[in-house]
Amino acid sequence: MLTLLLHADLYAPEPLGRRHVLVAGEQIVSITEAVPQLAGLAVETVDLEGRRLIPGLVDAHVHVTGGGGEAGPETAAPAPALSAYTTAGVTSVIGLLGTDDTTRTTAGLLRRVYGLRREGLSAWAWTGGYHLPPTTLTGSVRTDVASVEPIIGFGELAVSDHRSSQPTMAELARVAADCHVAGLMTGKAGVLHLHLGDGARGLDLLRELLAETEVPARTLHPTHVNRRSGLFDEALALAASGVTIDVTAFPPAFATTDEVLAADAVVRFLDSDLPRDRLTVSSDGGGCLPEFRDGRLVRMDFATSGALADLLADLLGRGVPLADALPPLTSTPAGHLRLPGKGRLALGASADLVVLGDDDRPSDVMARGRWHVRDGRAVVRGTFERPDA
Repeated sequence: MLTLLLHADLYAPEPLGRRHVLVAGEQIVSITEAVPQLAGLAVETVDLEGRRLIPGLVDAHVHVTGGGGEAGPETAAPAPALSAYTTAGVTSVIGLLGTDDTTRTTAGLLRRVYGLRREGLSAWAWTGGYHLPPTTLTGSVRTDVASVEPIIGFGELAVSDHRSSQPTMAELARVAADCHVAGLMTGKAGVLHLHLGDGARGLDLLRELLAETEVPARTLHPTHVNRRSGLFDEALALAASGVTIDVTAFPPAFATTDEVLAADAVVRFLDSDLPRDRLTVSSDGGGCLPEFRDGRLVRMDFATSGALADLLADLLGRGVPLADALPPLTSTPAGHLRLPGKGRLALGASADLVVLGDDDRPSDVMARGRWHVRDGRAVVRGTFERPDA
């Protein structure tokens, strides 16, 4: 089946104006100014009537097996369902383990990645978790990346956090070097994705590593850098040295007094002189969102990839041009993590497409050439999701 999208206001993510997009199987096979002639072929034709068509969002930090568990076994979050991604416009995810890399394993993570692929999403994985020695499939970070196709690097290794294994610079350098060399061997990203806590040391270990070793700056990918205003200032300085930083789209309802909201962080970055390809944004989907009052846990929720759709709408509502708002959610993570065919709308690219509605939110979502969301409603659901009433 061919699908022809007519009269799209196309953002690839750069604005291309009115275009007609032809999809065959899982690929974009034509982007034209004139309507293609397809007489005699079976074609599903969808007239977008000038609505905005953008690449599927790339969420590089998702607890696809569920996160949490830090306040007792009952607080382990469930795995997000397929439609939790697609209704947010997310068509590619990188799954990871977090604090609990003891009862949750790399083998279980990979099983969920393969499951999401079979359900129609594009999915990869970070090996390891918060702690060193790392949780791996083969016993080696380098071998995991080199030998297991979905694994693109190590993450989320925790630093400056009371829950981390308190790694030394030498330990951090060793695992970063393993990622880098495995990337060289395979053509994969070979990235070390780092969880930043709210500890006073901030990015000290990363600065020390860059100053005292030959590990390339692009190997490091620190996330949650907007959890404190001072940490975000450090992250901007680190980006100037070649590191790609990752902002987390924490829900505003769970923001702390010193946190930099994701929209504010993106605007600050765009207003700086830093190269635009040094910023990505992820959701921490599936991760726990505890709320404490006077040191006591009063509420527990978990993040979803929907935070990325919320962020995009927020940025557009602030007047940020769509062409500026899109790259940290699409082309930049896809490029930095070397995800072939993802994050862009181009000839031969994956048919991961999102139609934005008048409310600046995803109304229709195609993943790998198949419609998953139509008119804001999931029409494809995960194996154990309940169908719409």
